Amino acid sequence: MSRKVIVTCALTGAGDTTSRSEHVPVSPDQIAADAIAAARAGASVVHIHVRDIATGQGSRDVALYREVVRQVKASDVDPVINLTAGMGGDLFIDPANPTVHMPGTDLVSGLERLAHVEELRPEICTIDCGSLNFGEGSQLYVSTPDMLREGAARIRDLGVKPEMEIFDTGNLWFANVMVEEGLIAPPPLYQICMGIPYGAPTDPGLLQAMVNMLPDGAQWTSFAIGRNQMPWVAQSVLLGGHVRVGLEDNLYLSRGVKATNAQLTERAITIVESMGHSVATPDEARDILKLDKAA
Repeated sequence: MSRKVIVTCALTGAGDTTSRSEHVPVSPDQIAADAIAAARAGASVVHIHVRDIATGQGSRDVALYREVVRQVKASDVDPVINLTAGMGGDLFIDPANPTVHMPGTDLVSGLERLAHVEELRPEICTIDCGSLNFGEGSQLYVSTPDMLREGAARIRDLGVKPEMEIFDTGNLWFANVMVEEGLIAPPPLYQICMGIPYGAPTDPGLLQAMVNMLPDGAQWTSFAIGRNQMPWVAQSVLLGGHVRVGLEDNLYLSRGVKATNAQLTERAITIVESMGHSVATPDEARDILKLDKAA
């Protein structure tokens, strides 16, 4: 049965990718231009991080978000704007002295992570639904139940739709608890993130199991990183979900061919349409997710 599929383009992320591809946008002008190009290519939603212009590293600077959002809203396209609220949870520890925070740590309260959401009131912002050993070494992402409940309540009160980022089954369990407690306005929106060490591995059977855990009426998207990005578009559609692509998660269109965000969006749309479905316009996405359109 044909349905409307929401396509999200995750534009830049915060990973160490700028040295690996010249197409990863860094400045507000570059990020906004990529958002506009992805929307023109057919993306329903643009997912936005910002980066420090001098270093290229991920940033929480509200002024950078403000400028990206301003440019996107002033353009000839009107994608749903989804701002990350995941920055501010990074903890690097010394394994020999774990009470010492090492360089790279950026750890603030759950509410401080929402400073740009408070000001800009996007239609969607993310909330990372649990702590995680993040890759090799001694980096952790910290997001405790107390932080999550406080953040979810504030996001709800702001009238913003939280996209609950799910990195493992325990994250999903707690997200469901927040739904049961009334902290998440219906319909709840889940983003199932696969292949990020060391969360959920890229496994179709595991995705099916996690989809089976979702509450009735939930909307969900899934993505996988690297070369699994495009196969996961098909996998998500097959299981009834929406899709996400973009340079945050994958730098290549094919082996050795570096991609742009617009090209990845176009490829995802081709897959969705070849499976007999159509891509939701931004307004159709707003209707599906019951969003309060930002001013």
